[in-house]
Amino acid sequence: MSLYVGLDVGTQSVKLLAYDPSLGEVVATVARPMQLVSHDDGTREQEAQWWVDGIVACFAELGPALRGRIRAIGVSGQQHGFVPINARGEVIAPVKLWCDTSTAAECEPIMAAVGGAAACIALTGNPILAGYTASKLPWTRRHRAQAYAELDGILLPHDYINFWLTGQRYAEYGDASGTGWLDVRNRCWSRELLQAIDPQRDLAALLPPLVPLESTFTLAPRIAALLDLPAEVQVSTGGGDNMMAALGTGNVAAGRLTMSLGTSGTLFAYADHPVVDDDGRWAAFCSSSGGWLPLICTMNCTVATERMATLFNIPRGGGEALMAQTDPGAGGLVMLPYFNGERTPDLPNARACLHGMDLHNTTPAHFYRAAMEGATYSLRNGYDAFTRAGLSFDTVLLTGGGSNSAAWRQLIADVFDLPVKVPTQAEGAAFGAALQALWAAQRGQGGEPDLAATVDAHVRFDDALSATPDPRTVPRYAEQYRRFLHHLSEVGPLLRTAPSPPQGSEQ
Repeated sequence: MSLYVGLDVGTQSVKLLAYDPSLGEVVATVARPMQLVSHDDGTREQEAQWWVDGIVACFAELGPALRGRIRAIGVSGQQHGFVPINARGEVIAPVKLWCDTSTAAECEPIMAAVGGAAACIALTGNPILAGYTASKLPWTRRHRAQAYAELDGILLPHDYINFWLTGQRYAEYGDASGTGWLDVRNRCWSRELLQAIDPQRDLAALLPPLVPLESTFTLAPRIAALLDLPAEVQVSTGGGDNMMAALGTGNVAAGRLTMSLGTSGTLFAYADHPVVDDDGRWAAFCSSSGGWLPLICTMNCTVATERMATLFNIPRGGGEALMAQTDPGAGGLVMLPYFNGERTPDLPNARACLHGMDLHNTTPAHFYRAAMEGATYSLRNGYDAFTRAGLSFDTVLLTGGGSNSAAWRQLIADVFDLPVKVPTQAEGAAFGAALQALWAAQRGQGGEPDLAATVDAHVRFDDALSATPDPRTVPRYAEQYRRFLHHLSEVGPLLRTAPSPPQGSEQ
């Protein structure tokens, strides 16, 4: 039977997932690790050729029988990267990634050129943040002048892989909204922002066209031969990794909140209208399913529990027993888990704090619980911003490494007072890309016109991993969350200042 492939081009790896919709099963997953160029100035870069090499290796590992059954491919890519190409379609510089902060100084001048952050949000729905694509262009103009002079195309990582697969330059609204120059309300490029980035050049002429969601493109003959795939394979529009993860977790209707418990924490939701915050407290993205995808990121999630595990030599998986030894509230401990600074709330210079220690709660178990609770309260703080904007939710769709913890699943259910569901397919972004490819290919042959219906028909959840709020502990966590907010309010002014360097260090 036919197979549909999702490619996820991430920072750490390239992944391939092959899905058989007739069986409702993923029949193969293959991955290749990626290198990362990292420097002390905040540089985080990769070579686009590394992604291509990884994709070629992944398809080779599938074997000819599986390759011959592939009918369509969807691509998920890490957001915000800048892939510069020349008139011949060649990549002319290393790709600056979403996590590159070497371009941070370029953000304020761009926003100042349109009247400041508030004016920028009024124009596009988002401020210009260091990770966004916008700041990478003036940086390239200053530091890689030859590449900038040769620039003939501006592509995002997933756009580039689509270009490599098909020979066609095209973009879609979800990933494009992470550039900083897409007007998310009107779903079009903002000429004002593009002019602010470079008033001497028509950057709009270098951008790929924004194509409809249902568009498909035929695999280029050269690539079909290289990958040993059928010549008629179609490539869908794809999208950014968060947008594809929304599809892969079933977040295609109002009321569903996807939460990812990784090193950082992420909350995003489907909306049928633009959800823009005048203060820029969340990313006002478009979805890749025809709607919008407001997204909140916290910088410290599993990093908090991992730090406690390292500090107390807690073995892998040992945190579950420690959680069982302690009660909600961690014996009065409150952790503000800002080990990496924080984005939500906006405290980039913050450091982690632990409050309420006494002679009885200074145990590994209490510290571990305080870290898990603190990371969860940080996510709840972002959730509250969503609800104040008028969004409402009836379900949490949980993904990421933290979702493997039964204690954390129950904690989420209790703190948010919502049922928690965990998708059976852990590779949400790759699976979402495969589902988009399935829908687009079948729609082109008279199949289901509604992407959400296709997603709901194929995304399944593991009942054994679900959690429901416990009425005995929900109010206890609510009280502890109020304490967390109180501490954040009181300590927040101190956390807003840059930390002093250690005595004796260079100034």
